[in-house]
Amino acid sequence: MTIQTLADLPRVQAAERPEARALIFGSRVTNYGALDRAASQVAQALLGLGLAPGARVVVLDRESDHALEILLGAAKARVVVSYLSWRLAPAEVLAVLADAEPSVLFVGPDFAGRSGELRAATPSLEAVIEMARYPEWRDAAAPIDPLLPVSPEDVAVQMYTSGTTGQPKGVRLAHRSFFSVVLGIKAAWGNWIEWSPEDIALHTLPNSHIGGLWWAVRVMAEGATSVLMDSFAGFKVIELVQAHRVSKLCLVPAMMQVVLSEPSMAGADFSSTRYLMYGGSPTPPALLQRAMTAFGCRFYQVYGLTETGNMAVWLAPDDHSDPAAERFGSAGRPYPGVEAKVIDREGRSLGPRAVGEICLYSPARMVEYWRRPEETARTLIDGWIHTGDAGYFDEAGYLYVSDRVKDMIIYAGENIYPAEVENALYDHPAVKEVAVIGVPDDKWGELVKAIVVVKPGTDPSPIELIAHARPKIAAYKLPKSVDFVSELPRTRSGKVKKEELRAPYWKGRSRNVN
Repeated sequence: MTIQTLADLPRVQAAERPEARALIFGSRVTNYGALDRAASQVAQALLGLGLAPGARVVVLDRESDHALEILLGAAKARVVVSYLSWRLAPAEVLAVLADAEPSVLFVGPDFAGRSGELRAATPSLEAVIEMARYPEWRDAAAPIDPLLPVSPEDVAVQMYTSGTTGQPKGVRLAHRSFFSVVLGIKAAWGNWIEWSPEDIALHTLPNSHIGGLWWAVRVMAEGATSVLMDSFAGFKVIELVQAHRVSKLCLVPAMMQVVLSEPSMAGADFSSTRYLMYGGSPTPPALLQRAMTAFGCRFYQVYGLTETGNMAVWLAPDDHSDPAAERFGSAGRPYPGVEAKVIDREGRSLGPRAVGEICLYSPARMVEYWRRPEETARTLIDGWIHTGDAGYFDEAGYLYVSDRVKDMIIYAGENIYPAEVENALYDHPAVKEVAVIGVPDDKWGELVKAIVVVKPGTDPSPIELIAHARPKIAAYKLPKSVDFVSELPRTRSGKVKKEELRAPYWKGRSRNVN
């Protein structure tokens, strides 16, 4: 049976391979039969709370097997799931909860002490379940599949990203977002990167990141085994690959850098690993060559956005064979069923080598931004996602990402919008003006830099300003450096000229993303 919804995923795998390992998390091993039963229990427990179709459930925790049971159970109950990073600051969590208006909140140990505060601040909540009590809550429900009708077009997940205004926005993804591109690939090619139920894949990215959640679903959809990490650490990757003979691996460039820098990498055995998928930010060619040598497997790059349902363009393993070739630095070509174009400011398609905004047409594209019709209309136009990335095609149809139309900073594969960092600094009593930019870093991709104009008679230190922002935003979003200037460069209309601020740091580089 072809799997097209998250609700059908555990049912199909339980029918075809009930005893096969689905999830490995520490000492816990869950087979597909048990995963399906757990998903049915979660569904019954959610329905027992009176949740209507489309109600929102939020998971605020690190990665675990239980977090994926919730995803599949919510799908069976026709409920929408949002995963929030445990690294978010309390103010950021409250902003998302206010926007999502969830009915149920699952809280991991990092936020368990704030359960009462979160509940009091979120009137929509009907239940707050601490993950320490999750097994008890789940097992109180009957393992009976509700068998509710679920369509590939129904919304399954609401992924939160920060917007250009600094406010969180929910990207609404349907069940099809997790299956349609691969179904197109299989129809065109038969198989893709040699997936099989015998594969063992390591889950390194968080579920709050589209790449992490998509990867977790893909492994289960193939009937393979996921080895789960509660959070990323380079030494853990090396240990788990060797202990479980991992055959497929997914890393963002900053993760590659961390793993390669681990002392235990010397002499590590990666002979079981056959494919490494990477993406999330452009990868420096030198890092890519080093990783290819160290891991000794086939590499494939993916390019896409949360709004495109993850991957839309890929650079095939064969395109990695010649590091001197131009296409080695490209994002690749669109998958079967996906279209890409580069447009000018008037919306006209451009020819080879002409730089413009990259637009993607994918069957996995988002449904909408939650309760943001104007932003939806600006991003999703006639089925095309306008990415905000600037790039061009070569004559062979390979896509190159050269810059960003938007100001987004990519740090270790995480998207950071300057507005949210600026908002966290602006109310410091010494700050008159602030502009935040990304500057290149060979390890993390880009680092957050704040450029500040202070009020007369004040003399704040960088440490003081960073400390001021710390309670308001996640640690990874904090500025790593602060420069002080007498004024910010502006256009005649008063807009800060971010490209002028960025220029000295990116001088001599072939592209303005790292």
